[in-house]
Amino acid sequence: MIDIKTVEIPKSPGVYKFLNLKKEIIYVGKSKNLIKRVRSYFSKKIQNKKIQNMIREVTDINFVISDNEHDALLLENSLIKKNKPKYNILLRDDKTYPWICIKKERFPRVFLTRKTTQDGSEYFGPYTNVKLINKLLNIIKTLYPIRTENYNFSDKRINDKKNKIYLKSHSKNGVTLILGFRDYPIQNEESYITEDQYLKNIDYARDILSGKFNIIKKRLKEEMNIHSMNLEFEESQTIKEKIELLENYKSKSIVVNNQKNDLDVFGIVDDEKNYFINYMKIANGTIVSSDTFKLRKKIKDKSELRQIIFNIRSKYNSHKNNIISNIRLEKILSNDINTHIPRLGEKKKLIDMSIKNTLFFKKNLYNEKKERKSKRLAVLIELKNKLNLKNIPFHIECYDISNIQGSNTVASLVKFQDGYPNKKEYRRFKIRDLTRPDDFESMKQVIRRRYERVIDEGLELPDLIIVDGGKGQLSSACEVLKELDLYNKINIIGLAKKLEEVYFPNDSMPILLSKKSYYLKLLQQIRNEAHRFAINYHKDLRSKNFLKSRIETIKGIGEKTRLKLINKFGSLDKLKEVDKKYIVNVIGEKKTEALLAFLKNKN
Repeated sequence: MIDIKTVEIPKSPGVYKFLNLKKEIIYVGKSKNLIKRVRSYFSKKIQNKKIQNMIREVTDINFVISDNEHDALLLENSLIKKNKPKYNILLRDDKTYPWICIKKERFPRVFLTRKTTQDGSEYFGPYTNVKLINKLLNIIKTLYPIRTENYNFSDKRINDKKNKIYLKSHSKNGVTLILGFRDYPIQNEESYITEDQYLKNIDYARDILSGKFNIIKKRLKEEMNIHSMNLEFEESQTIKEKIELLENYKSKSIVVNNQKNDLDVFGIVDDEKNYFINYMKIANGTIVSSDTFKLRKKIKDKSELRQIIFNIRSKYNSHKNNIISNIRLEKILSNDINTHIPRLGEKKKLIDMSIKNTLFFKKNLYNEKKERKSKRLAVLIELKNKLNLKNIPFHIECYDISNIQGSNTVASLVKFQDGYPNKKEYRRFKIRDLTRPDDFESMKQVIRRRYERVIDEGLELPDLIIVDGGKGQLSSACEVLKELDLYNKINIIGLAKKLEEVYFPNDSMPILLSKKSYYLKLLQQIRNEAHRFAINYHKDLRSKNFLKSRIETIKGIGEKTRLKLINKFGSLDKLKEVDKKYIVNVIGEKKTEALLAFLKNKN
């Protein structure tokens, strides 16, 4: 179960995803205030067994920040349908939010629907408030007469020149339209509209649904002012309410929109060391995947960013030709991919949403790192107190000796700074001038070589030395430190594996630390890292020696060739996996044939 106190939660609207130990999404929810909603799940007052069971499984929480609760609701819907989390029930069926359709037909209708079809019709939405949609449709039909009947205009009737189609409007209990034909004299021209006039009304309706309210609002305000001047306050108030409805209404969601089709969204922020990238995959106008990454810069070149984008797209199986981002990508990606930086409109809102998620992710990582440092400092302070050390052990060095089956004795040094591994300062040692395995003498040699160099180069002394082993290894290390006049300047302990006993230089009996303590876990982590590093070095040496002993009998391959093979391929196992052409590039065709024949016979 996750410790909710350690999780940085945004206060904004958005979607939260609960993940289990296998990184599977087990629940998706939305809220207009994420921090309040998410923390409510972890309250001790929660009595619901289903929620209690779910929270016990949660090991991580991801967030997608949105502009408003409306967008969060739509995103929640699409994520639940895609991932089918086991604790979500309400939205796992095929029910979907409604759209407004401008039907592709002669004298198009505008109506609400829950189904979308690929017939060339235009769809706007989806929407989360049906009551608001009905008010909006009523405004459209009041301002611009649009037919509501599902009338079948046959080609025969449409193309009949004698009976040209007109629509007649009636204003009684709202606006409706009926069909009229010019096969009789038209007595009132103003009550009929031509097809061109009707299509202009559809254009106005399209503008409203697309959020282009400025022209319409301007026209409505002019009408409202005229009514006010004529003291027609009731009519003026009615128009004012329509203007307010248009101003408060968001006609399109940036989360789901049928007009966005398929595209990839990359919100990219970087610093000197890392890239922070939010990726959103949009299919059929819906965000189907959203994730945020931190990736360390290695070569600090644009080709690196190209590879990162390629890897992310491959991970989510995206082959889309359209990419939008906040930075220029056209010079980085191939020419067959369309990339651009949107400046206005809904795509710009998508980029803004992506950047918002990226910046939250970056801030969250910074806060997590700060929190980890604070916790690790507390562990180091506790370690100092428990071991009665002179200083807080910010700088720890640990040594391990490895001599599997008595051959190739080696040693490792790992350095931990502020409680975390500093791998740049790791060191490996070959033990010299010993004819048989001897851990005590090996430890003496390593400690002497290391700290003679520290003294000569004026390097920083560690706050604590850990030797992997018991009293014998510790005594050997202390003997050398006394020779170098460092014994009283550095804390040193021995850590034995079996019972996790801690040995001190002047005590004959070890002490046992609490198995549940964080300071013992830190000591174990350091010791295990030193052991791993030594074992890997030992294996490398054995592989090289094995390769050398095996191929030195091959006719035509001398010392120089052996060294080339060792330096290039390392071990025999790696050499067996290498394609022939790469070996030829190193030692030539003839020698490669001899080597491969030799290896084949030996196998």
